[in-house]
Amino acid sequence: MAATQSAETALLPSRILAMQEMVPKRTAVGQPSRAATAPEFAPTPPGVEPALSELEFPGCYARPMTVAEYDEYEGRIEFFDSRAGIAWLAREAAHFPHERPLNMLGPLLREIGMTRGSQIVCGGMVEIRRTFPDGRTRRIQPDQMVYLDPATLDRTGPQYLTAREDPTPDVVVEVDSTTDARRCRLKLYEAWGFPELWVEVPNAYAPNRPAGLRPGLTIYLLEAGRYVPSPSSRAFPGWRADEIHRALNEPVISKETSKVLSRVGRAMGEREGTGPENDPLLREQRAEGRAEGRTELARAMLTGRGIAVSPDFPSPDCRAALAAKSAAAIAAAASTASSELEFLARLAGDPPPAGV
Repeated sequence: MAATQSAETALLPSRILAMQEMVPKRTAVGQPSRAATAPEFAPTPPGVEPALSELEFPGCYARPMTVAEYDEYEGRIEFFDSRAGIAWLAREAAHFPHERPLNMLGPLLREIGMTRGSQIVCGGMVEIRRTFPDGRTRRIQPDQMVYLDPATLDRTGPQYLTAREDPTPDVVVEVDSTTDARRCRLKLYEAWGFPELWVEVPNAYAPNRPAGLRPGLTIYLLEAGRYVPSPSSRAFPGWRADEIHRALNEPVISKETSKVLSRVGRAMGEREGTGPENDPLLREQRAEGRAEGRTELARAMLTGRGIAVSPDFPSPDCRAALAAKSAAAIAAAASTASSELEFLARLAGDPPPAGV
């Protein structure tokens, strides 16, 4: 043990100090983690859980923590190992550069989902837990999880996702503003069999960003148990890493990005046999638009022929009838009716009212 020990480290229990040998030098308990230019992660046999000594946590500090303390802790924890009794916490609280891409993700997925014809949902920062036969656990809280099929969430644990037991999300998203997921979480997601990982480094400046991180998004696809960088997504066919990065860092969705989202949504729909007409919200909006257009057609034709139209035209029943009829049928009824009442009767296929 070095003679010059930090005040923070000196307060730690001796049992935790002894565990420092299990932790990489850059992540000694109580000390900040500082990454040099990050190389590719060290090779580990596919599917094998990485040892604690293989994990580094730039931008985090370690503190002793029991399972009970973890369960009661209300803040965000980057990683917890119950056997070691150590938790890693981000040295800085979440800030705008970190949260902005995550806030943009939801609107982007909604637009893709509408074109695709089915919803895409986010699972949020729900805890992912890996439980081992001896009862010990490892736990992380991702920045975001994406599910292409909302029903998948119904087959996931009510409080947390159990790695290697519950269905995996289609995409996990990590934002590295002052941390570096390549040195820690990437190895865990790989060992736990998560099919696709996005690691986003925002454009917004962060003064304590680890060395070697440059703005951009990297897509990792699981191939034969190992992550392989890819220029485009598998879950979202044709959506390139550079396009995702640009979209996540825009203040609002640009016209260029909107075109990209439509392209991706169409590709997903073609793959799954769906389209915009399958999206419940879009279908309802289109039906409302058709009903409004046909209402205006009927009103214009009737008033153009000098037929008085009541202020509350059309009634709810009439509106439903207008939505069900073609524009040609509405025009035919409006061009031959001599009153609003007769128009409604002709629209419904009933005989004209007596005396008309």
